[in-house]
Amino acid sequence: MNNSHCCKKRNNSCLKRLLSISLCFLFAGLYAQEFVPNENKWMEYMEELAEESEENSESVENLYNDLSYLTEHPINLNTVTAEQLKQIPFISDIQILHILDYLKKNGQFVSIYELKNIGFLDLQTIELILPFLYVGKKDDKRPMHLKNIVRYGKHELMLRYDESLEQKAGYKDIPDSILQKYPNRKYVGEPFYTSLRYSCTFEDRLQAGFTAEKDAGESFMKKAHKGYDFYSAHLFLKNLGKINSLAIGDYKVSFGQGLVVSNDFRPSRSSSLTQTEQRNYGFRRHYSTNENDFFRGIASTVSFDKFDISAFYSYRNKDATVSKTNITSFKTDGMHRTAGDMDKRYNIDIHTFGGNIRYVSPLLTVGVTALTYSFGGLSVEPEPQSYNFFYFRGKRNTNASIDYTFGNRRFVIFGETAVSQNGALATLNAVKWNISTVFKAIILYRNYSREYHALYGISFSQNPTVKNEEGVYMSFQWLPTMYWALTGYADSYRFPWIKFNVDAPSYGKEYLLQADYKGIKNTIVSARYRFRSRESNLLKGHENIIEQSDTYRFRLQISKKSSEYFNLRTTFEHSFYENSTTADKGWLISQNGGYNNSEKPFKIDVSATYFNTDNYNSRIYSYEKNLLYSFYIPSLYGKGIRLSSVIRYDFSRNFYLNLKVAWSHYYDRDVIGTGLEEIEGNDKIDISTQIRWKF
Repeated sequence: MNNSHCCKKRNNSCLKRLLSISLCFLFAGLYAQEFVPNENKWMEYMEELAEESEENSESVENLYNDLSYLTEHPINLNTVTAEQLKQIPFISDIQILHILDYLKKNGQFVSIYELKNIGFLDLQTIELILPFLYVGKKDDKRPMHLKNIVRYGKHELMLRYDESLEQKAGYKDIPDSILQKYPNRKYVGEPFYTSLRYSCTFEDRLQAGFTAEKDAGESFMKKAHKGYDFYSAHLFLKNLGKINSLAIGDYKVSFGQGLVVSNDFRPSRSSSLTQTEQRNYGFRRHYSTNENDFFRGIASTVSFDKFDISAFYSYRNKDATVSKTNITSFKTDGMHRTAGDMDKRYNIDIHTFGGNIRYVSPLLTVGVTALTYSFGGLSVEPEPQSYNFFYFRGKRNTNASIDYTFGNRRFVIFGETAVSQNGALATLNAVKWNISTVFKAIILYRNYSREYHALYGISFSQNPTVKNEEGVYMSFQWLPTMYWALTGYADSYRFPWIKFNVDAPSYGKEYLLQADYKGIKNTIVSARYRFRSRESNLLKGHENIIEQSDTYRFRLQISKKSSEYFNLRTTFEHSFYENSTTADKGWLISQNGGYNNSEKPFKIDVSATYFNTDNYNSRIYSYEKNLLYSFYIPSLYGKGIRLSSVIRYDFSRNFYLNLKVAWSHYYDRDVIGTGLEEIEGNDKIDISTQIRWKF
């Protein structure tokens, strides 16, 4: 009887599994024929994030670098770990736990579309994460020693070189007599950009590598630098028994919602996602050319049952303006192109200690974060201005916070509350409601004190820093049919204290509505409307007054995969800017196309754009394909055309050359750029090359 009962139970389990797999293949067929997943959904998210984050472009580049790497090195769902899934920013900690739980209960994935069986994953989220995942065989793990790392590790070497053909003002010959009096009128280095990157990975347990970079205008192999301007190296180990992760060298840190520390992107207000919670990434390697957003030292996470305990120490040099024993300002662009830049280079040392204790379960995660940092005996003392009255001043600061996420398939609440050394608070709290499989909404409230200080804080905000802001954000996502997706958000906020170029407390609001239609075979039609209203200084007569300015933008985009190897994208966008003294408008039309046949060595992407705007106020952003791991979305204004082409040739399976040529022509000017970047004429040609070798 017992054996019979066990057999029946086993047979029922097999039948359920067989039925589940059959439904997955049925869904895959329907999905491929009728819904057509948008393979570039994550790229659309990056474009919208870049438009929102003009002040934080390096963080956007950082995120794009990480996601591009993942598309080149996707994760096997059948061997996936929580740490690997945390590299994808489009899924929450709770969703990660349920993916792992599904794998544990049901065994190996047969199809990528089996993700649809996980109730915590909606169709839009699956569409976003598909490019970073694949279903493969589950291989046995090899011992991690030098022989295996050399033999079975994946090695990658990349060399990049960029240069503009036209001469810029900063590279012209200037008499020594003038340079002695005005040393910042000439760049100290050569007019080209170059970088060298090496990476070694062994399964999911070891990542090692280095990065070297020189920006255009920085000195190379000369007296000022004995080589590149910037160097970075890392060794990152994972899953070493109780040691979840160990980082040595350069690494990133992110805990909670980012009110205390985050080296990652600021969560987007984009309509593409209502996934606005910033997940606990913990520690990750730093493998980009970003010279600002990383730590240098040692970090580790140790796991005990449902608890993760993390600690880190960092010591690194940073750019700053120093007057005697005071730091008057920080320099964060990483550029060392003029004598003035060189005077600020690596002037200060920052020591940072910190840690996090986290409890993780399928329904609840709670974390406590604390860190303290000092400036090598120097004191931060910015020159007194009205707008910086509440800025941090002193030799040391400490931050601490508690964050939480609680929820189930339908309902999630999350947030973080932080305090700085002076007792000022910052808090972010949100509720996300998955009303059904086709509709979800979120409401988020944040309140960051004007006196709150967090040097490493990056979180959901309109400001580039976590301070002086209060606001309410609401967003929704509705899938009325399998062909239609409607998304939108509203963000209303205020700044309780004055800001740079805003001489009074101010208010703002922002709305967006987007509709996507996928009912035409291999075609996606998208329409988006965005409105933004802000208050700022406006000079009238001899005094500044605070006045509202409004920006309206409309975009229509049609993406079509005309065959297995060809894709096309047509974009039309209109912008309108107005206040009491001006009304500026602009429009743009662009055409992108690409050919990619994995069986052929030659691949190409081309882009042609015509733009016509009254001035910078009505500027329009237009994404164009760039070299691997590099993101580019220029803001176009004035009247002109821009053509670009990216060509890739695979000499072998593991060695290829990338070449990008871009030409900009302006009809409304005889000079391009300003200051040391000024070019005489109305044409600009940029050439970028990249060699990649995998071995």
